[in-house]
Amino acid sequence: MVSEEHIRMADVSNGASEFSVNQGEPTRVPPAEETEKGNEDAVEVVKNGLSNILVYHYPLAGRLTISSEGKLIVDCTGEGAVFVEAEANCGLEEMGDITKPDPITLGKLVYEIPGAQNLLDIPLLVIQVTKFICVGFAIGISMNHCMLDGIGAMEFVNGWGEVTRGLPLKIPPFLDRSILKARNPPMIEFSHHEFDEIEDISNTSKLYEEEEMLYKSFLFDPDKLGQLKELAMEDGVLSKCTTFEVLAGFVWRARCQALNLLPEQQTKLLFAVDGRPRFIPPLPEGYAGNGIV
Repeated sequence: MVSEEHIRMADVSNGASEFSVNQGEPTRVPPAEETEKGNEDAVEVVKNGLSNILVYHYPLAGRLTISSEGKLIVDCTGEGAVFVEAEANCGLEEMGDITKPDPITLGKLVYEIPGAQNLLDIPLLVIQVTKFICVGFAIGISMNHCMLDGIGAMEFVNGWGEVTRGLPLKIPPFLDRSILKARNPPMIEFSHHEFDEIEDISNTSKLYEEEEMLYKSFLFDPDKLGQLKELAMEDGVLSKCTTFEVLAGFVWRARCQALNLLPEQQTKLLFAVDGRPRFIPPLPEGYAGNGIV
């Protein structure tokens, strides 16, 4: 059965009678509660959060100088970190794959101090907030390595995010550097070959000057890692090897071949290790400095 109402609607749709609608003036209906506004307020939010975290990491608001003993020290002047606001002419997706190292592109997201002649002319902390047209934004950080290592820097960034959101710091910084002060007089108990000078008989410095540096990233999935380990152990000298060992050896050998080193050229491979849990006693949680060896 078809109702009388359906018949009338069919007549309207078939043009049997004139259909009219009187529209009122349009209005906007905002959300009932405060909501996020894209990156409109991003700069001020990030800036205010930085101001708050610098209360805890106050040495970063100071200036690097040289002591009467000729050592680098921090003068806690409280003058603050350098903060720069920037705007990009594209969306984040137009930057391409940012997981691949591209110093030219990514370098535009970090502010460089114009006219800086040496380390003392560069502030300890420089922040650039870049807004993109897609309402996304990026935070570029330039930090003096004298202040923090990678772990310390990430604890600073995480703490920055916490205070920006109004949360308490999970890991307050431990700022006492004296716990790593050298013994007086110094006691050298074993050789430190990491500081040995190696003569460049292959003249690799000239190669760096004349040829352009290329930046690429390579993915080693489990299958490739397994193949590398088989190659490393196929002569029977090694019974096992770790992923780090096989990758370090593989990349280092490839580098030496690419540089066309002379057969008698000595080389040195260094890598950083977190010394925080290895010191006796271990460094305190939140140690804000360089705890790598």
